[in-house]
Amino acid sequence: MGKKIYIFLFLVVALSLVIVFTLHYKFNSNFSQVVAPVPNYLNLSDNNQVSTISLWIPTLTNYLFGKSSVPQISAKSAFVYDTTTGKVLYSKNPVEKLPMASLTKIMTAIVGLEHQKADDEYLVTQSDLVGEDSMGLTAGEKLSLQDLLYGLVLHSGNDAAETIASNYPGGRAVFIKAMNDKAKSLGLSNTNFTNPTGLEGDGNQYTTAYDLSVMTRYALIHFPLFDKVVATFDYTIPSTKTHKEYILENETNLISSYPGVKGVKDGYTPEAGLCLVTYLDYGGHKIIAVILGSDNRRQEMKDLLDYSLNSIGIAPPNHG
Repeated sequence: MGKKIYIFLFLVVALSLVIVFTLHYKFNSNFSQVVAPVPNYLNLSDNNQVSTISLWIPTLTNYLFGKSSVPQISAKSAFVYDTTTGKVLYSKNPVEKLPMASLTKIMTAIVGLEHQKADDEYLVTQSDLVGEDSMGLTAGEKLSLQDLLYGLVLHSGNDAAETIASNYPGGRAVFIKAMNDKAKSLGLSNTNFTNPTGLEGDGNQYTTAYDLSVMTRYALIHFPLFDKVVATFDYTIPSTKTHKEYILENETNLISSYPGVKGVKDGYTPEAGLCLVTYLDYGGHKIIAVILGSDNRRQEMKDLLDYSLNSIGIAPPNHG
């Protein structure tokens, strides 16, 4: 009888070792990336809780039973956060400093909204007309901040970003300082701005996937207009005596192809690679997902959203 107990214990230990080594090689670096703790610069959650420890059990279960494997992504950094439950659903190098391309415009919108001109007239100058991505502004036109925000987000208008900045009290340089001051006030010590557009410059403009989730959450909570603009698929600005007509269509990935996606912003430069911030409102959960330095942001964001929903027990929607 004693011999049988020893054999049984041996088999239990052996099986445990097999499971441990299997998980070690199967997880590789991905498991540690998913549950890696991140600094809590700003309370992001709706229920005043940020939890990473709670990911261990569901993530382990998914791996053991094959319910949802961690996506293999090319992105240098990624971060997915469920604002409804306060859980980090996925993270890969979430605090690595990286260029952000046009995701810069999230902060441009924040500062613009917090310091809207009293007369709400923004004059376009020749120096504002920079970069290939634009809403098509002409020097001498005057538009409202709301109109510029639609151009800023839907067409990733560099001209809209520069116009908002140049109309700031004290001008463009003071606006950029205000962007950095706002980042500091949110506790984002790994973010720095040198321009309002995200165009490549001196290499000193950078952020992290985590910091971008903070900026995005802040903008969505505090500015209903931002929330409305980023979720808009198309928008027409009628002509007035101060500007021509503008017909704008949202170019942000997944806004029309993944049910529940409410937009936010994409971006690209050769330096930054393909970048994307996505806001998903689906199945009673509001999720912010960030990708930086991807080779295929559209597919990788789909994979991350599917994985994240599966990890909290929600079947992902059918999407193209």
